[in-house]
Amino acid sequence: MLSKAQVVKTRKAIERLYTHTCTVVIKQKVKKADHSTSFTETKLFENQPCRLSFSNVSVVNEISHASLKEQEVKLFISPEINIEEGSKIIVNHDGIESLFSKSGIPAVYPTHQEIKLDVFKDWA
Repeated sequence: MLSKAQVVKTRKAIERLYTHTCTVVIKQKVKKADHSTSFTETKLFENQPCRLSFSNVSVVNEISHASLKEQEVKLFISPEINIEEGSKIIVNHDGIESLFSKSGIPAVYPTHQEIKLDVFKDWA
C-alpha cells in the first residue's frame, strides 16, 4: 500500500503525461413549451486533461476462426471525473479530434482511472 505522499507523487508523475484534452457530452431530455420532449447535448466537462493509449489486440473470429487485429483505445483521466455510461467523449490529441463512447466499467485507482473506449457511432 502506498503512503499518501507516494500517491500524490505518483499522481503528479502520471498527470504530466496528460498531453491531450477531452470534453464529455451527454444527451439530456428537454421539455419544450408545447409540452413535447426533445433531446439536447450538454457538456459535463470541457478541456479536461487526459491521455489516450492505443494497443493492438489479436482476436479470433468465431465464425471463420481467422485471427483479426483489433485496436483497443483507453482513456487515462483523473479519478474524480465521473463519465456516465453512454456519454460522448471528444478527445483532442496530436492535432486530431476523435469521438468515442465509454465502454465498460472504468478501472479506478488512487492516481488515475482507465476507461476502455469505442468509436462513437451515434446516440443510443
